[in-house]
Formats: sequence, structure tokens, C-alpha cells
Amino acid sequence: MGNGQVTEPMRAGHSGSGLLTVAAVPIGRPEDASPRLGAVLESADVIAAEDTRRLRRLAATLNVRITGRLVSYYDVIEARRAAELVTELQAGRDVLVVTDAGMPGISDPGYRLVAAAAAAGIRVTAVPGPSAVTTALAVSGLPTDRFCFEGFPPRKTGERERRFADLATDARTQVFFESPRRLAATLAELCRSHGADRAAVVCREMTKVHEEIRRGTLAELAAWAAPGAPSAPSARDNPGAPARPAGAPGSGRVRGEITLVVAGVGRAAVRAAAREARRAARHQAGAGNIGDV
Repeated sequence: MGNGQVTEPMRAGHSGSGLLTVAAVPIGRPEDASPRLGAVLESADVIAAEDTRRLRRLAATLNVRITGRLVSYYDVIEARRAAELVTELQAGRDVLVVTDAGMPGISDPGYRLVAAAAAAGIRVTAVPGPSAVTTALAVSGLPTDRFCFEGFPPRKTGERERRFADLATDARTQVFFESPRRLAATLAELCRSHGADRAAVVCREMTKVHEEIRRGTLAELAAWAAPGAPSAPSARDNPGAPARPAGAPGSGRVRGEITLVVAGVGRAAVRAAAREARRAARHQAGAGNIGDV
């Protein structure tokens, strides 16, 4: 390395095994794909795709010719297929994993295979790319210095209530994925747990033709999201988003990918809660001392 030249990393994993690559695909526009994505699609021995038909369409759009074996890799068969793919890697074949959008393993299949490959001593690398999480954070206008990604909220009512109650006092900005069918219920529950005036942003179909960035308080967004609610234009909506017709239905009939960003509890509230906790601790300690006398 003393000659200043940069060398390529080893192609294969340990002991002659193949290389596992997890690759991000565009969350919307195919032209967001990196040249590296096209290169690994052409060179991989095996491609594990969440939806093989969508991947073939993406490859055609990118003018990429897939020469490797293409297999399905979705949530229902993820565990079984992961074992099969590790066998392929141990046989010296390079495996590429892609999902419908974004990065494998981030609320999409991929984690089990990466964990199994790492446990088997197989080298794992990534082709980075678009992410709905960081894209939504970037356009939200909410604090980005500290955030947490919560994926899809639990579907069971009790679990959702406990999760939201825990997050209600968290100072970090919170990012969720959600189904359009459950968006209204989720916003209503967050309104109860986090408070009606907590700031939030609904990002729909990011980077796509019908992209919509809707900002407001949780109460305002919950009212907008209620099935059949009128979609009243807001001055805080993204001015670049396509306008929706007056009186159009709210998100109860919206289709597409939804990413929800919710502000953390304000720093003043965090400090006030800490002061109250210290005051209660001192009071309890004083009461204990009195009882000991």
C-alpha cells in the first residue's frame, strides 16, 4: 500500500466462500439507482429478491442483463431460504439480496441471512442507496441530531399502546413505517399517547410522481387521515407537492408507501420531568428518614 494505490477489497469471503452483498434499490425513481447496483445485478451468481417480477422490471429499466439465478426471498420463506443461500455462499457462489425498495434488513427481509452468513464466517458487504428513513427525516424539518427508527408499529392493540407510551417521553425524533390502511388509527393513537399538539409529518410516495409531504400536529393529521375526511390544503404542506382536488378524501383512501415522522418530547418537558423525578426522590428519602427516627 506504500505506492499510494487503492486496491479493491477481496471478492470472496473466508475459506473460499462466496460474497454476500445486500444492496439498496430505489424507493421510487429507477434513475436513483447507483452504477454499482447495475454492476452487482449483472455479476451476482445468485440474486435473492423480495419480488422477482419487480426486480426484472427494474433491471430492464436500468438496461441491465441478469445472468445469475434469480430466487424469491420474502418474509414467509425468509428463514428457510436463508439456510439455502448460506449453502450457496459456502459453495463459493456470490449472493446478492435486494428488496422491493430501500435496504434489505430495514423492515424488509435480509436480517436473518446476514446474521447466518456472519455466523458462518462469510464476508458481507453492502451497496448503499436510497432509504425512506433518512429521506423522510431530511424533508421533515424536525430535529435530526437524535432519532430512532421504530419500523412498523405492533398490530396488537396492547402492544401498540405500550410501545407508544414508552416513546411518548422520548426526546428523539421518531420514524415509523405504516400501512395506508392503518395510518388513521395510528395517528389517533399517537395523538392520545404523545399529545394532540405534537408536531409530525406524513411522507407518502417519496420521490414518486404523487409524492406528498403533509405537516401538522398529530391532531391535525389524525383529522386529515380519518376515512372520508376532506383533504383541506394547509399552508404547511410541501409547496412542491401536487395539489389534491378540493373536497378530496383524506388518507383513508390513499395508496402507496407511508413514512411517518413524529417529533420527540420537547427539551423543556424532559427537564421538567427530570426535576419532578428528583423532587419526588428527595421527598421519598426525607419521608424514609423521618420514619427511621
